[in-house]
Amino acid sequence: MLHYLVIRLLVMLPTLFGVITLTFIVTQFVPGGPVEQIVMQLEGSNERAGAEASGGGVSTYSAGTRVDPQQIALLTELYGFDKPAIERYWMMIKQFLVFDLGESYYTNQSVWELVKSKLPVSLTLGLWTFLLTYLISVPLGVAKAVRAGSRFDMVTSVLVLFGYAIPGFVLGILLLVLFGGGTYWSIFPLRGLTSDNFEQLSAVGKVLDYLWHITLPVTAAVVSQFAIKTMLTKNAFLEEISKQYVLTARAKGLSERKVLWKHVFRNALLPLITGFPAAFIGAFFTGSLLIETLFSLDGLGLLSFESVKRRDYPVVLGTLYLFTIVGLLTKLLGDIAYVMVDPRIKFSSNRS
Repeated sequence: MLHYLVIRLLVMLPTLFGVITLTFIVTQFVPGGPVEQIVMQLEGSNERAGAEASGGGVSTYSAGTRVDPQQIALLTELYGFDKPAIERYWMMIKQFLVFDLGESYYTNQSVWELVKSKLPVSLTLGLWTFLLTYLISVPLGVAKAVRAGSRFDMVTSVLVLFGYAIPGFVLGILLLVLFGGGTYWSIFPLRGLTSDNFEQLSAVGKVLDYLWHITLPVTAAVVSQFAIKTMLTKNAFLEEISKQYVLTARAKGLSERKVLWKHVFRNALLPLITGFPAAFIGAFFTGSLLIETLFSLDGLGLLSFESVKRRDYPVVLGTLYLFTIVGLLTKLLGDIAYVMVDPRIKFSSNRS
């Protein structure tokens, strides 16, 4: 097992730096870099100032409103774009090797501080999504397997198909339109995790206010993820029920309940148990991007979206570096968990 772990860790290194290198190359060719973004903002400010000075009329875009070339040169030097791309890449790699993720171009905060400040929101959303997904999917999948072919199975299959077909962000938009005051009912808030008067509420009031805000985002995230887990549970149970040891247990006179929960349940849940780390990370990172952006939740997903939009490359590359490491380690933990719950699985095969 130690040999396998060493090999996997060594394989992670080229994967990690391959992702970072490819992203760095893409950022070199994307138009509208950070310098251009700030220049456009300054030019817009100059135009508005010129319009106000002329009495509010429509100002013409003249050379006087353009940014001084010296300012552009200073911005270019400030962000390090006066250096060759290969030199900037090498500096970035050296920083990443010691987990120095740099500072944001716009807030002058370290990427670590930004990640730590946004982490609680994403952690909350991911944890609720993970727990509710499994609490719904596993019992529903078991019930569908036990009652395979019944009316209950067919009706719930329609719900599962709906959850499988509709993306989380589409459902989120629908929930906002229906229940967020978009067109019909104004039952739930449009954005954020707490109300403006959150600090003045009682302890019970704070809990209720938090649950009131988190309902729509969690619903959109859970519905888009529970379908796959439900069908995986059902198929795993159906496969185990048809095996010889189940027939033997029934022939010995064991009750159906004991057969299902003592023998079938443990073996059928192996794929789900080993998928726990990946499922949590998936809910934590992948599912949070669109949901956080849609519901204006100030988490890692919204941070990533805004950093890409503003061309805040240290935040883009720094968060990508962290997410890639977490993803690779999660995959490794999933493999280790599979061996721990099923001793029949071995990392190495016998050599001839």
